[in-house]
Amino acid sequence: MSKRKIILDCDPGHDDAVAILLALGSPQEIDLLGITCVAGNVPLELTRNNALKVCELAGHTDVAVYSGCAQPMVRVLNTAENVHGQSGLDLPSGGVLPEPSMTLRPEHAVDYIIDALLAEDSGLITLCPMGPLTNIAVAMIRAPEIVPRIREIVLMGGAAISPGNVTPTAEFNIYVDPHAAHVVFSSGVPLVMMGLDVTHQVLVTAERIDALRTTGGQVSSTVADLMTFYCRFDLDKYRMEGGPLHDPCVIAYLIDSTLFDLKHVNVEIETNADLTLGQTVADWWKVTDRTPNCHVAYQADDTRFFEVLNERLARLP
Repeated sequence: MSKRKIILDCDPGHDDAVAILLALGSPQEIDLLGITCVAGNVPLELTRNNALKVCELAGHTDVAVYSGCAQPMVRVLNTAENVHGQSGLDLPSGGVLPEPSMTLRPEHAVDYIIDALLAEDSGLITLCPMGPLTNIAVAMIRAPEIVPRIREIVLMGGAAISPGNVTPTAEFNIYVDPHAAHVVFSSGVPLVMMGLDVTHQVLVTAERIDALRTTGGQVSSTVADLMTFYCRFDLDKYRMEGGPLHDPCVIAYLIDSTLFDLKHVNVEIETNADLTLGQTVADWWKVTDRTPNCHVAYQADDTRFFEVLNERLARLP
């Protein structure tokens, strides 16, 4: 199997950090061309700094990291410090990751996405957004010629048959910038959606945190600390046995798609109704004549998922 050339678009965020590390620990399957950052879990100045911190933690100081959009296309930015802490990557007992020595690339993330897609042969680059879809949508609007050149968009966001996690109907990433999501879901690019339907099956339990501490090195141990902080919110909110590990599902799917079951359905984004703003309206039972535009993940093999995660993180320092 050939490597997937990917651009990872993210808003780190604890689960974004794990996704970056999973990609860096999987060089046989993933060719990480660059990381683009967007405002989301915390403001842009923190998400871009956190991406640098994570790359440096992994010993991959050669990764190109770009700063992107600081605000959604239309709405005021909503953030999630209540989940991720004031830094976006808070550790237990008030700790934070060390400041990076790496620096950002000078090009804007949107310009980088456009330039990368135009420079590579058509159909080679997969976009992997794990935060609000602002960078991706703005790139599509600014340079529509890139749209047919995108191999696939594998994203974390939405909820097809599950409730929302920020409103009764909306998942956070889509809710923060529903207008950007509408652009992406209407683009005609092949879409794979890793939403709450599947991420709430991939739970970081206390036992799985312990396994991280015993199976790897410094990176695995740091991920265990990050998960200890991150899971406290979800454990209290959902009363489940662990916290859902959202964003790494995107990379896990690219490593081994058999970890997930998917259904091809139509998904539209609600951008007008206050009550359901940001809802990913999925025609799950095909009760309309709308054309399917998205492969939606609905089932995960969580045991195999964590086996892959632990093994790949253990490859890092």
